[in-house]
Amino acid sequence: MSEKEIEDYLTKRVKNIGGRAYKFVSPGNSGVPDRLVCLPGGKIVFVELKAPGEKTRPNQDSQIRKLRDLGCEVFVIDNKETVNEQVEFWRERP
Repeated sequence: MSEKEIEDYLTKRVKNIGGRAYKFVSPGNSGVPDRLVCLPGGKIVFVELKAPGEKTRPNQDSQIRKLRDLGCEVFVIDNKETVNEQVEFWRERP
């Protein structure tokens, strides 16, 4: 399974619960997470997608750490099962 397939699956699952998974690009800031996920109720999270078993690069680790230090939620997802678990978590939490 490719990263693109997992990314497309995430986008569809988020849309099914009433959210949006915007492609996130920040010029001059390489390594930012792939998607900015906006959920019902004003919840916003960042998602870095990977092919199964693939690891984040050092510049991605740095960007993830910076976002988490600001109090942002950042998830690294590399399979459809984790997408399902995460979407259910987002759907159920207040």
